[in-house]
Amino acid sequence: MRVLDEADFVVVGAGSAGCVLAGRLSEEGGLETLVIEHGGSDAGPFIQMPAALSYPMNMGRYDWGYRTEPEPALAGRRLAAPRGKVIGGSSSINGMVYVRGHPGDFERWHRAGAEGWDYAGVLPYFKRLENAPHGDPRWRGHDGPMHVTRGGQQHVLDQAFMAAAAEAGHLVTPDYNGASQEGFGAMERTTWRGRRWSAASAYLRPALRRNNLRLRRGFVERVVVEAGRAVGVVVRRGRRVGLIRARREVILSASAFNSPKLLLLSGIGPADDLAALGIAVAADRPGVGENLQDHLEVYVQMACRRPVTLNAHLNLLGKARVGARWLLTRGGPGASNHFESAGFLRSGPASPYPDVQYHFLPAAVRYDGTQPARAHGFQAHVGPMLPRSRGRVRLRSADPADPPRIAFGYLSHPDDRAAFRRCLELTRALFAQPAFAEFADGELAPGPDCRSPAELDAFVAREAESAYHPCGSCRMGDAGDEFAVVDPACRVIGVERLRVVDSSVMPTVTNGNLNAPTLMLAERAADLIRGRPPLRDAGVA
Repeated sequence: MRVLDEADFVVVGAGSAGCVLAGRLSEEGGLETLVIEHGGSDAGPFIQMPAALSYPMNMGRYDWGYRTEPEPALAGRRLAAPRGKVIGGSSSINGMVYVRGHPGDFERWHRAGAEGWDYAGVLPYFKRLENAPHGDPRWRGHDGPMHVTRGGQQHVLDQAFMAAAAEAGHLVTPDYNGASQEGFGAMERTTWRGRRWSAASAYLRPALRRNNLRLRRGFVERVVVEAGRAVGVVVRRGRRVGLIRARREVILSASAFNSPKLLLLSGIGPADDLAALGIAVAADRPGVGENLQDHLEVYVQMACRRPVTLNAHLNLLGKARVGARWLLTRGGPGASNHFESAGFLRSGPASPYPDVQYHFLPAAVRYDGTQPARAHGFQAHVGPMLPRSRGRVRLRSADPADPPRIAFGYLSHPDDRAAFRRCLELTRALFAQPAFAEFADGELAPGPDCRSPAELDAFVAREAESAYHPCGSCRMGDAGDEFAVVDPACRVIGVERLRVVDSSVMPTVTNGNLNAPTLMLAERAADLIRGRPPLRDAGVA
């Protein structure tokens, strides 16, 4: 096969993790790093304007366009499973919400075999990546490449949401990414000066000024494994196919869907499944594609008796005005993702730490842009953060062009159904507080007649949507664990010179949105790849 290029490190995917790796590995002046990305430019206003977040994740130009298999517990629906196909990956099409997770999440990772990934081991890397000058320096970073800003909560409905939380007896936290996650407070987001601040903005674009980093377009079909060692990747661009050779390592940072897909196409996975597709087995790893996790959420929507919501901006003329103002000034409603208030609370006294998350939105609208019948409304996105259901990623065929088969197994564990009923109960109690009395004009969804456990379960099955937080499909664990895919240094077990660094290696989903922990994961992995002693915070108990 024709050799198209070579470098010391070949990184597959210029998404959240791949951009971090590009930035950090290219700091090693004597080594070359090459990043391969199938998607195109992130320069368009649909990506850069924060308020336009619903557009790029529904556009084939920027999104892989994957859908799940029919989900039995969700009335057989096939849910959208977007992942970024663009420079910056999913950090260029996500909702820009920045949530580290709870310290207990990383203790769970450590106990699951991801040695060194406890809170003391990850906190220094969260701090290293952040530029969050509003935070306590004991817990927050002030000079990292990733700008983290805080929602102003100036909207009257955001203020009502916070007041209602206090009236309901919930805690208030000054910084859910700082000393204490539990409580309600201002949402943080990855924006800067009115624009989306993606991993490409923070890491890749500055690093491309170095002469030892290259970015190439192409569709990676598989990893080439010779004598148990990764030597490069097969890349297609149009009709041209060739090998990009790695002198040191191949690193997959292609997402929780595409990283396991590439391993399977390369002969790394369950031997019987590979043999059935005619793929030669390079390493029998039954855990590849297993352990897939996600957050599922519902929208509890209320009609609003006063015309104060964002719905006034959602008609064609309103959108044009918002867009024009943003293009001219980088200000106005277009400069916010409008998720400015958050909440993290325990579903009950038995919960060791918060396991329910809220995103509040002063509008009644879905990610795909559809609205309820009433013109004005507001909503809370809510769902359990520690689901027990698990799914898998499998090949549809041995053809690299075919999308993977994605089955999350949503609500397959009965505890997850009960957790959703509790989420709905807590949210209704929140919206019933006096602070919302002057605004609330009846429940749009689930609706006042949806009360019994069976009715609530049916609502969730009919209406729940992915929060777009897939992870776990190449689980990190002890090298002796049969179902671990990578060891605690992110090295693929059974194949030399091959790593996976993205959300797929997370043993369990974290308590919140996944972009922040994915960035942290890549920061720490970069030190491991470079042979640097990993940082630890000695002050964390």
